[in-house]
Amino acid sequence: MQTVVECCAPVLEEPLDESSAERLARWFSVLADPTRLRLFSMIATAGEACAACDLAEPLGVSQPTVSHHLKVLRDAGLVDSEKRGRWVYYQAAPERLEILSRAIRAKR
Repeated sequence: MQTVVECCAPVLEEPLDESSAERLARWFSVLADPTRLRLFSMIATAGEACAACDLAEPLGVSQPTVSHHLKVLRDAGLVDSEKRGRWVYYQAAPERLEILSRAIRAKR
């Protein structure tokens, strides 16, 4: 009997099932926009960020543009928001961040 030798070690623990692949594809399509990806990374890095105070200037885009992209991220479930007085603060949804991270993390 011939032994099969793998040419490359597997990168992921296991292949995605259909439901997980569809969910991840939606999230990755939302993050495929460079502005949204930058917003998401800024929020995730900071822990939380005020939409009006912390995000428009560093991105170099208008407040309405930031609001639009935050709505898309929120609708996809990638960020959570909390209104405090006049301001809205955003946090990366921790469970979504972990799922995305696991999906692209190489097996060690």
